[in-house]
Amino acid sequence: QALRESRWFTRGWTLQELIAPSLVEFFSSDGKSLGDKTSLEQQLVSITGIAPTVLRGDPLDSFSVEERMTWAEKRTTKKEEDKAYSLLGIFDIFMSPIYGEGAEHAFYRLK
Repeated sequence: QALRESRWFTRGWTLQELIAPSLVEFFSSDGKSLGDKTSLEQQLVSITGIAPTVLRGDPLDSFSVEERMTWAEKRTTKKEEDKAYSLLGIFDIFMSPIYGEGAEHAFYRLK
């Protein structure tokens, strides 16, 4: 339950932190180990809606743009542009951030 309620799953930048590394360990707020990406796979799938094969390291380009966008749709960022910038690694795109451009323009450039 502590895992499901964690704000970590609502933050934009943590999406790539979950997907990119082969090993991710989770800890409670008091430092107790909750498990890792492998042992918690079913809970992570349930919490995030991300396919288990993604968590296991399947190439991201084997998933549609639409599906990858759904992984991020409920996540938030402090700066509106970061919603787009936090997806750069998910789409293997290099794009220089321009803070102040606004989310709409950042997503336009992301396309």
